Amino acid sequence: MPFISSPLIYICNKMLSTDTFPTRLKFSKVFPIFKKGNKTEMSYYRLVSLLTSFSKIFENVIYNRLHQHTKENGFKNNSSTELAIFKLTNQILSHINNKSSVCGIFCDLAKAFETVNHNILISKLEYYCIIGRTGELIKSYLSNRYQRVTIKTLHASNCISAWELVKHGVP
Repeated sequence: MPFISSPLIYICNKMLSTDTFPTRLKFSKVFPIFKKGNKTEMSYYRLVSLLTSFSKIFENVIYNRLHQHTKENGFKNNSSTELAIFKLTNQILSHINNKSSVCGIFCDLAKAFETVNHNILISKLEYYCIIGRTGELIKSYLSNRYQRVTIKTLHASNCISAWELVKHGVP
């Protein structure tokens, strides 16, 4: 175990001390996975991005730091979409029982993570005081990322796109 953990700890600490996510780890392969429906329509596929194993390890390091920051700075804990839905439903039913009008606008957020603008995300993190070294490291993590799509075919070879810069979305 120390043969694996020691180099990983060293690399994580180096990344944390230099506020830099290594360029070699910023490449991901994307595979479309069929969900249901018409196989000839792309809307019935979910894109799965495969990152390096080390990227996933480091994401956990950052997640733990961000989670600790949010707990220490009074963000809501034990909150969930289920609780939000329950509260909304309760308010709607309460207004209906009181013979009040109820109106709602709902957005489909099914592909929300695919459309996240990195600059907006970074400005939101800064707003919540994710700044300094951690903020710089997250900027480094999000910047200059590349991905390519691989489509498995029935034939011997797969279709592979060129590497493209990722401008939106969460890795």
